[in-house]
Amino acid sequence: MLHEISEYLINVVYLAIFFGAFAVARRLTLAHFDIYVADYFVGIIKALIIGKVIMIGAFMRISHVYENKPLIIPVFYKTILFVICVIIFDIIEVLIKETIKLQSLADAYQFLMVEHFSKLWLGGVIMIFVSFISFFASKELSRVIGQQKFRDMLLKHR
Repeated sequence: MLHEISEYLINVVYLAIFFGAFAVARRLTLAHFDIYVADYFVGIIKALIIGKVIMIGAFMRISHVYENKPLIIPVFYKTILFVICVIIFDIIEVLIKETIKLQSLADAYQFLMVEHFSKLWLGGVIMIFVSFISFFASKELSRVIGQQKFRDMLLKHR
């Protein structure tokens, strides 16, 4: 139980830092064009949700398919798998939020297709993909060489 909680917290902290950095970059880019957004805690909420999705994937063993292959294969498999999960959860989130706001699922779908799927959204997907590569590369390396040895390599003098 303690191991799962610490694993979840590591996932959440990594994702929160990444999503927070991406949100700041997006805010600064949009502010350049006098567009101001105030979604300060969305990154933390997404980190909590996606961290849980990664843990569920680990428990269901759907992410363990290619673990005996060279490290690059499970890293890219998990990256693609969890980017798809992020996309699905993003679509669900937008549909729920816009359905509540617009009082119509059809209008929410229209918003999703016209407004949400933009170049900015594609940029976000690319950023998530790139960040997941290093995330899952670290996790796979830790799995192969052992968590304690991996932590020692990162945190102790050699």
